[in-house]
Amino acid sequence: MAQAGMHAMVGMLARKLTNKSQWILFGAILGSFIPDMDNFGVAIATLAKLPTLGIHRTLTHSIFFVLAVVAIFLAIGQAKKDGRWTNLGIGLGLGILFHSFLDIFLWFNGVALFWPFPVWVNIWANITPPVWFMKFMDPAEFLFFGVFLWVLGSWARQYNTDEDFTGKHRIWMMIEFALFVIFTPLAYIMTKGFATIFGALYLFSIMTAFFVTIRMRKTIEAAGV
Repeated sequence: MAQAGMHAMVGMLARKLTNKSQWILFGAILGSFIPDMDNFGVAIATLAKLPTLGIHRTLTHSIFFVLAVVAIFLAIGQAKKDGRWTNLGIGLGLGILFHSFLDIFLWFNGVALFWPFPVWVNIWANITPPVWFMKFMDPAEFLFFGVFLWVLGSWARQYNTDEDFTGKHRIWMMIEFALFVIFTPLAYIMTKGFATIFGALYLFSIMTAFFVTIRMRKTIEAAGV
């Protein structure tokens, strides 16, 4: 998988596709996080000493998952007679789709794009990246979370939105940059326990970014107009 913060920034590009429609950009950014929520399943299986194969980059990265999410929110929009819910579903679908395609082009393990059919799309199947590079990819998660939050903060300053959240937002952003600085050397010197500590903080970070995105919906809506 590419870094979750990178996915979120790609989701931000959906502002060019919103046509000033409410909740599409918001949905696209939220949707960009959703596929990697399957890492919670990996964590639970690991703690329970169960097999983790087939959990990550399968169901939540599938074209059929995208269609299901869009259909659900289309039904909600129809039931509520509120087109914003339909727009939210379209945005979520775009975000999930962007995520899956970015994983295909920027990662090395493939994506089960047509899950539950056992067809993995992996254009890098014959490429073995350097060990040092793969080690760096873990702490880089925190770097891209920080960059995503920085961009979100720049939007808030540009549109004068979510001013009451500025202090907390800055704290979360600085925490992510600090984690990047701390975990970069640890990725190379820790031989035991790194994956557990990193994994816990990664899951904490992705949920923090997800809820900060929800909290700063006014900023995102302003950027999408």
